[in-house]
Amino acid sequence: MAAALDLTGVIQSSSSPLTVRWKTNRRSSKYEMVCCSAATYIAGDVAPRATMEVERSVVRLGIPSKGRLSEQTLDLLKSCQLTVRKPNPRQYTADIPLLPNLEVWFQRPKDIVRKLQLGDLDLGIVGYDIVSEYGQGNEDFVIVHDALQYGDCRLAVAIPKEGIFENINSIDELTKMTQWTAERPLRVVTGFTYLGPKFLKEKGLKHVAVTTADGALESCPAMGTADAIVDLVSSGTTLRENNLKEVKGGTVLQSQAVLIASKRSLRSREGVLEITHEMLERLEAHLTATGKIMVTANMRGDTAEEVAHRVLTQTSLCGLQGPTISPVYCLRDSKVKVDYYAINIVVPQKSLYKSIQQLRSIGGSGVLVSKLTYIFDEETPRWRKLISQLGM
Repeated sequence: MAAALDLTGVIQSSSSPLTVRWKTNRRSSKYEMVCCSAATYIAGDVAPRATMEVERSVVRLGIPSKGRLSEQTLDLLKSCQLTVRKPNPRQYTADIPLLPNLEVWFQRPKDIVRKLQLGDLDLGIVGYDIVSEYGQGNEDFVIVHDALQYGDCRLAVAIPKEGIFENINSIDELTKMTQWTAERPLRVVTGFTYLGPKFLKEKGLKHVAVTTADGALESCPAMGTADAIVDLVSSGTTLRENNLKEVKGGTVLQSQAVLIASKRSLRSREGVLEITHEMLERLEAHLTATGKIMVTANMRGDTAEEVAHRVLTQTSLCGLQGPTISPVYCLRDSKVKVDYYAINIVVPQKSLYKSIQQLRSIGGSGVLVSKLTYIFDEETPRWRKLISQLGM
């Protein structure tokens, strides 16, 4: 492997107030990993590269540039009234009109993580698997929102259903197989060259040869180029159709889309913390409202307390903290009377029919159902956690 070359310097331009810093790393572009008797990691991924950190005032958010994750990210932001405006489809930059100091950069997921490390981005939306693989425990990263409710998958070990693996169903059984030696290691192919070997080593697999590949890993065991794979699994259909099976205890991690930020940017770059707070509030309120509906009904009763008691005896009608009860006024014999009370409750959408039945059973009528866009609670716990992690 070629020796690493690190050059670091600072240039103060005489014609510009900007300070430019650069760092160049040169490594071998060849990737190879062999783990025999102990897992060994030789990093590779990599062409020579130079990175520059330039002073700027605008805040930058990285989102996936293509694929389903990109579409779902744009849909989520739009649902939060944070529509991304991209006048030219060939451009890599866009903006969000409601956040005028924010630039949106369309990048490959792994480049979002790398550019957060380098300071080229301040925020990013990407899968947790990519953060874990390319962030590799970087302490500057902080997960602002860990459950954006899309991009669900898991990184897992899979092996053939037949042959020598027919009776192997767990990672422990795989570890105890006597076939694997220094001369004939277990051949594992994966695109996750950090998480995969790390997991296998932690599980006690001593004779392992890991190679890297992108795409169609499920075909490798059938072609005879690998014994096992470590890959992302969603439904498991692709594994089954290629005669593969997951092993019990072989899940490396569970993943979904997350909002990630650089602690350095949050602490020092103007506007980053404020934009992060607004994005978090909008995301949290919208995701809390997802799958919930507002139900309004009229109910005859003598007092608000009596109506509330009837409602609270029904398991599906408790709402967020309880029902809201208000009088319904009518004019009878030239006098204002209260014969009915209006109740408002928030219920899960999947429980709608059950809730309607329970309302009717206690005298509810005139039921109205409304979709919810936001549910803003008190200060979100995720914001308090973020402030704590930043030491603020």
